[in-house]
Amino acid sequence: MAEDINEESVASTVESDQATPDRSLNNAMLIEGASLLRRMEICVAEAEKRSGKNAVSMQETFTVYLVETRPMDAIAEGRNPPPDSLWRRYSEFELLKNYLIVTYPYIVVPPLPEKRAEFVWHKLSADNMDPDFVERRRIGLENFLLRVASHPVLSNDEILYHFLTKEHGWKEKVNETGFQAKADSRLRALSATFRVRSPHR
Repeated sequence: MAEDINEESVASTVESDQATPDRSLNNAMLIEGASLLRRMEICVAEAEKRSGKNAVSMQETFTVYLVETRPMDAIAEGRNPPPDSLWRRYSEFELLKNYLIVTYPYIVVPPLPEKRAEFVWHKLSADNMDPDFVERRRIGLENFLLRVASHPVLSNDEILYHFLTKEHGWKEKVNETGFQAKADSRLRALSATFRVRSPHR
């Protein structure tokens, strides 16, 4: 009897996955304690220079990074499907990190690589265009994603999943969480605490 129940359960799971293949990975990663890195191969494959207008309509040159993901179950089955890919700027990695810090204050979020070279002989305006520096930062960004995706709590965050899989609309998703308001509130509380401890300043 137990064997029949188990077989029915397995069959039901298979049918469910087949019915919604595009959601199976998303559902699997939400299982408590399951690391996203066990479900998805993640890499920052390359960097590319681009030009465009910034928020104040000034022309700027910047670097974007190609984030690639591939389901681990396909690799385990011997299949080699082309990876899903999207481009991210360094500032988007910063936004993801800040969101994680505010949302999970009890967790030490992995660090990002340096934003600019720390060497005094480098011109600041050219830092992010230096090939060696860009390559170091690419590796650092990949390590950041791998460490976050291997964490049992951080890896199950929906915003992280959208960062990896949704090129458009991701920032709106982050803003909808209200994390910036939480960050501002904590900053005000910290400032108030400091004033109480230093009443004569």
